[in-house]
Amino acid sequence: MYSSAPQTSAPQTTQPIRVMLVDDQRLVRGGLSMLVNSQPDLQVVMEADDGLAAIDVFDRMVSEGQAPQVILMDVRMPHCDGLEAARRILERDGEREVSEDERVRIIMLTTFDIDEYVYSAVRAGASGFLLKDTPPEQLLEAIRTVHRGDAVIAPSATRRLLEQMIPVLDSPAPVVPTAPAAESVPAIPPAAGSELPKATFIPAEHASFEPVQDYPHRELIEQLSPREFEVLGLIARGLSNAEITRELVLSEATVKTHVSHVLAKLGARDRVQAVIMAYEAGIAH
Repeated sequence: MYSSAPQTSAPQTTQPIRVMLVDDQRLVRGGLSMLVNSQPDLQVVMEADDGLAAIDVFDRMVSEGQAPQVILMDVRMPHCDGLEAARRILERDGEREVSEDERVRIIMLTTFDIDEYVYSAVRAGASGFLLKDTPPEQLLEAIRTVHRGDAVIAPSATRRLLEQMIPVLDSPAPVVPTAPAAESVPAIPPAAGSELPKATFIPAEHASFEPVQDYPHRELIEQLSPREFEVLGLIARGLSNAEITRELVLSEATVKTHVSHVLAKLGARDRVQAVIMAYEAGIAH
C-alpha cells in the first residue's frame, strides 16, 4: 500500500530534495513526514508501508519522471524487508541514464542496532544507516548529506562496520600491493581526535601489484591515477574532504574532483562503498 504526500504550494527558488518514506507503521511515517516537510529544501513526495509497495512506487515514479532522490527505508517490514527492497530499487536505479543529482540514495532506519543489519545495509548499496532515535536535526542533515553523494552511518555502528571489514584481509585470495623492499613507506598518521580503527594505506608510487594472483576489483582500481589512489587511501582511513585537503595540501575543489573521479572509476555509489572495495581488494588495512 502506498500514498501520495500532500503537495505544498509555497514558492521555491530551487527544487526541494524529493523524499520517499517507507515504514509499516503509519505513526512513524506521519512523524517523519511532518519533520521532513518542515524544511524548505526537503519534500516528502510518496509513502509506502512495505518493501514490495516501495518497489512498485519507485517504478511508477520513474515512469512519471519524478523518482525520489532520497528514500528513508525501515529495515523490518512484512512481505519484503527494507534490505531486499533497497537492493532491488538500487538495481533498477543503476539502469537509469540520469545525472548523479537524480540518483536515488537510501537511508536505512531501524530501532535495532544489530551488526548484521549494518553490514547488510551497506552491502545492499544503502548510503546511510541510522537508528530511529537519531536526533531530528541529524536525520535532516543526513538526507542532505546522502543526496550530495556522501554516506552517513550511526556513530555506534561505524566502529563495528570497520571491524567486520578487517577480517576480509585475512583471506589468502586478495593480493596486497607491497612497497619495494629497499624503501620504507611510513604509515599515514591517524586523523586527529579520531578513535576509529584506521586503514594503513600504501601510496600508489610505492605500490606494486603481483601479476601471479588476482584480487577483487583489480581492473577498476588500476584505472586510478597515483593521486586518485592516494585519495582512495585517505577515504579508507575515514578522512573527510576537509581533512584530505589538509593532508595533501590541495584546494577543497580539487579534492572534491579527485573523490568524484575515484567513485566514478570504481563504480561506487558513495564513500562507504569505496572503502569496502579497498578492504576487499586488500589494499587497506
